[in-house]
Amino acid sequence: MGTIDRDVPDFMDAVVNFAPKDFRFSREMETPKKPEHGIVVKVTGCGICASDVKCYEGAGRYWGDSVNEKWVQAPIIPGHEFVGEVAEISEKDSDRLGLCIGDQVTSEQIVACYKCLYCKKGKRWLCQEHDIYGFRKAVPGAFAQYMVFPENSRSYKIKKSVEPKHAAYTEPLACAIHGVSRGRVEMGDTVVVSGSGAIGLGMITALKAEKRASRIIALDCSDERLEIARKCGADILLNPLKENVVDSVKNICGGYGCDVYLEAAGNPASVIQGIQMTMKGGRFVEFGVFKDKTELDWSLIGDTKELEILGGHLGGDDGYQKAISWLESGLIPVEQIVTDEISLRDFRQGVDVADKGSHGEANSIKVVLTP
Repeated sequence: MGTIDRDVPDFMDAVVNFAPKDFRFSREMETPKKPEHGIVVKVTGCGICASDVKCYEGAGRYWGDSVNEKWVQAPIIPGHEFVGEVAEISEKDSDRLGLCIGDQVTSEQIVACYKCLYCKKGKRWLCQEHDIYGFRKAVPGAFAQYMVFPENSRSYKIKKSVEPKHAAYTEPLACAIHGVSRGRVEMGDTVVVSGSGAIGLGMITALKAEKRASRIIALDCSDERLEIARKCGADILLNPLKENVVDSVKNICGGYGCDVYLEAAGNPASVIQGIQMTMKGGRFVEFGVFKDKTELDWSLIGDTKELEILGGHLGGDDGYQKAISWLESGLIPVEQIVTDEISLRDFRQGVDVADKGSHGEANSIKVVLTP
């Protein structure tokens, strides 16, 4: 079988992560070669995730600290929220994957080994090897003009009716969908979503689409973001800077508190207030990414409230399929969520805008880099 390709240059533009605060733009990176089984993709857009910002800032979760081993394998090209066009593919892989040159594609952010205990249990997103694009040597990311989807990657075609900058929202939306599924929302539940960023807004959209929650309460320190949360389906908007949201939620819920709390802010205060406002026997789902440790009152969690504390990680089993379907159908006000499109060469500006947006210092939600 031969290889089908477009003209792929020998060198490309890319951003390389060398160390905290040391991400460098280069115009002379060697373009990745197509492996025997895998495809070369011309990147058309890549979102900046909160984890990218925290990695840039030097968070111990990525670079190691007293609790965590170093995880990021620098130097590495970052970027795991991407979309692109098939640039090089073998005829065999074209048949196997159902992809052709020029198709708009994305890949799940993790490339699983399919050999470890977690993969054998059907939970590839928890793979022991944990090769996530943009963090591990085996899978360079999409802050570049070209990237490779290796053999074990799970690739998906996206209709070209979805603009690249909007298609790059597939990954965070898939994560949001999985986060909601972890909460096991039941008919009539009151659900609080803390953080109206890219993940939180996706969670609100997912909750609205599933039609099980009787009330969706959005929390954010930005009134502008809360208005977008309303457009995504939130019924009640609360700003922690303007009121005691714990008291407000309890009053709304007859003095008991919410059934499910989805934490998507990655802020210690959000975690603490969530534990306080969740009703006894309720479910707390953590999906945020943190720079620093957070201390909790475990007696309140266990002996007093008997809460279920649940983690959420990546896109789960079917998050990508649902996310793509919703983007293609226009179910999501994605034009309200993807707020900034910035050139790859100006990536530092992109990181700064994304960081300020997450702290309410700018009207930015999702920043997408374009090569």
